[in-house]
Amino acid sequence: MLAELPMVFILLGLAAYTVLAGADFGAGFWTLFPGGGRTGRAATRDHARHAMGPVWEANHVWLIFVLVVCWTAYPVAFASITSTLAVPLFVAVVGIILRGTSYALRGQLEGARGQRAVENVFALSSVLTPFALGAVAGGIASGRVPVGNAAGDLVTSWLNPTSVMIGTLAVATSAYLAAVYLAADARRLGERGLERDFRLRALWSGLVAGALALAGLLVTRADARPIWDGLSSGAGLVAVAISAAAGLATLVLVWRSRFGPARASAALAVAAVVAGWALAQRPNVLPGLTVSQAAAGRSTLIAVTVAVAVGAVVLVPSLILLFGLFLRGRLDAGTAPGGPVLDLPSGTDMRSPRLVGAFALACLLVGTGLMVLSDSGWAHAVGIACLVAFAASAFLLATTTPWEEA
Repeated sequence: MLAELPMVFILLGLAAYTVLAGADFGAGFWTLFPGGGRTGRAATRDHARHAMGPVWEANHVWLIFVLVVCWTAYPVAFASITSTLAVPLFVAVVGIILRGTSYALRGQLEGARGQRAVENVFALSSVLTPFALGAVAGGIASGRVPVGNAAGDLVTSWLNPTSVMIGTLAVATSAYLAAVYLAADARRLGERGLERDFRLRALWSGLVAGALALAGLLVTRADARPIWDGLSSGAGLVAVAISAAAGLATLVLVWRSRFGPARASAALAVAAVVAGWALAQRPNVLPGLTVSQAAAGRSTLIAVTVAVAVGAVVLVPSLILLFGLFLRGRLDAGTAPGGPVLDLPSGTDMRSPRLVGAFALACLLVGTGLMVLSDSGWAHAVGIACLVAFAASAFLLATTTPWEEA
């Protein structure tokens, strides 16, 4: 159980990165195909830029989290993946750098001669990066990354039918997520023309993404049989069914212009794909290497678990605060921030923060003690539960303590 816990953290981070950063990449995709004449193109690009502004840097926290946990908890697997798949990973990193640089420059070049070139770099890197990351996932899923330093082929490990299909699907799902999110943002801003535009884009891109997902299943059947077997039976099949049901629900909700619930169902559809991949490949990380075999020593796994629990107390409330402010329109230009930053849950008793803090500290001490001092499985299970309780109670304390008005 202890060996698999960091893998759960990695999958949660991958799902969050796919859903959140994927939508940002998709916003860049729509700047490449804005449509609607010169006025419509400018409005589409400005809307996408406005929606990304407050959150695009924060979304990359999840990628950093995944990399750090992976190389710390599963060093052999991390070394094998990064050495064999060095080319697409390098392409993804360059794409992220170019994308961030062009996004920052775009704000300084309003009306200047180089503005169009910078916008094109931003749009193209927004397509290139998710494709490269999808190709990495395809190389791992198809079993083309053997254990060892650069043991796999540097070209065919990521230029193969499965990798190309998953890379294309990554671009399509990013565009799909972005269209749903941007339609919701347009409604919040009262931009009816943009709302109709992105509603239509969400419907079409959802159909395309669904068709590519079905085609991807056929490709894996021919090119990556072990993954196909995992996806067509057991828990993997359940994840596929959840993704399909959530995708269909999103199309219905978008058709009815209910963009708030559509955001959640679209995110669920994409996150279920990540879960299905993991369930289909379990218990192997790489061919012949199980999660338990790839795991680092016990002390390292304990340190990772405790660090993630403690870090969640800072990271999760911060991101919830950021996205809460953004979704309420508090970060829109020209919006007066008046009022409390966070709405307190009804019935919250503010007289006992010390009790909650004491409980959180006790859970941290007990959980860490059981993880460090005991070797038994039941003690580790109780320790993990205590650390989860610590993170939850500390989060409750952080989000129910009165905030100063801005």
